Amino acid sequence: MEKLQVPQKMDPFVKEIVFLESTELLTQHKIPFYADGFAGIAFSKSDQPFSIQPKNKILPDFYLYGQTIIPMTLETKGAFELFAIRLFPFAVKTLIGVDTKTLNDDCYDLQQVEGVDTESSIDELRKANDKNKVVQLLTNYFDKLLKKAATNPDYRVILASNMILKSNGNIKIQTIQERLQITERTLERQFKKEMGVTAIQFAKIIQFNSSVRIMTEEDYLNLTDVAFKSGYADQSHFIRSFKKYTGKTPKEFQKVLSL
Repeated sequence: MEKLQVPQKMDPFVKEIVFLESTELLTQHKIPFYADGFAGIAFSKSDQPFSIQPKNKILPDFYLYGQTIIPMTLETKGAFELFAIRLFPFAVKTLIGVDTKTLNDDCYDLQQVEGVDTESSIDELRKANDKNKVVQLLTNYFDKLLKKAATNPDYRVILASNMILKSNGNIKIQTIQERLQITERTLERQFKKEMGVTAIQFAKIIQFNSSVRIMTEEDYLNLTDVAFKSGYADQSHFIRSFKKYTGKTPKEFQKVLSL
């Protein structure tokens, strides 16, 4: 099993990408699946179709799988390549619009996704003969899903807030706009309506909380180290932000912690 690098565009939604392969032509392969808290998207190339056991269900080449509650195995015979994209829990409903409860211990053919040209993506994936090319094509498919999801105002805020949380507040608002294909004005208006603060304010709050977590839960050399780890441009920006949200300087906060 090999873990592939997660492209930046996928990063807010994907925990990891796993790649498995075999060139054994006559071997019967059984790949165990256990409960791990993650759903995912899988793409496979194989001499014979994969099946999921004990359900004895033949799987399509490109599908969404849900949470694994009971132990099961993926089975095939002969040479194969399998790419599994492990998704954070919120991503299934947000990107694909499928109720995650209906997917437990089951799979969903991605050709059923409405408003997204999945068939052309599958054709391209089948033709790709390099794993890096496959990851690139999977990233392109994510772009399609993201553009569809971004047409829903509620999902836009979910996507934007998760991007901010995943980056510990260290993501440019322009980057969020580009990924969601919306203007800054629309993003800030919808974000404030749902969250009570603008996306910029939320990012600053999350960045501040990241610095507090470092000071209370991690080892650090000095306050400059905390500022750097939290993504502040310099220590003066860090001190101003800290005092804004706590009423104390970082040094004063340190003294409180040591009491």
